[in-house]
Amino acid sequence: MNVQFFTKVDCPLCDKAKARLKELQSELTFTIEEFDIYKDDTLLEKYQLMIPVVEHEGEMLAYGQVNKEEVRKRLLEKIR
Repeated sequence: MNVQFFTKVDCPLCDKAKARLKELQSELTFTIEEFDIYKDDTLLEKYQLMIPVVEHEGEMLAYGQVNKEEVRKRLLEKIR
């Protein structure tokens, strides 16, 4: 399973979210595909005020203050 993580450089909130995703990787099997929104104008326009954003197959799982338990719950729903 792949999880898309939309972020930017020098973003403390993004760093916290990434750490939470990495913690979840010890429980669930998934890869993190990281995208810097400042390297793609379309992503910048879409996510500028929302980052960090966590998605799976185009569905937003979390954004902003990423809650580890909420992401875990949403990923488990995808596995079933």
